Amino acid sequence: MSRTVNMHEAKTHLSRLVEAVLAGEEIILARAGKPVAKLVAVEAASERPLGFLKGRLTEAFFEPLLEEELKAWE
Repeated sequence: MSRTVNMHEAKTHLSRLVEAVLAGEEIILARAGKPVAKLVAVEAASERPLGFLKGRLTEAFFEPLLEEELKAWE
C-alpha cells in the first residue's frame, strides 16, 4: 500500500511517516502534488562471518604488484 504526502506535511510528520514505513507502508513524497521521491524501509544487511576467505587466498595475493598494474590504479 502507498500513500502520497506533500513536502510540508512530510517535514511536519516525519517521525510518523517513518513509523508507517517500518510497518510496511510506502510513502511517496510530492512537491506541489507531483511525486518526487519514495520513502521505503531499508532491508537489514546480513552479517558476513569472519574468515570467509580462509583457504581461498594464495601467497601470490601478498606479492607486490607489477609496475604496470600499479600505474593502472593511479
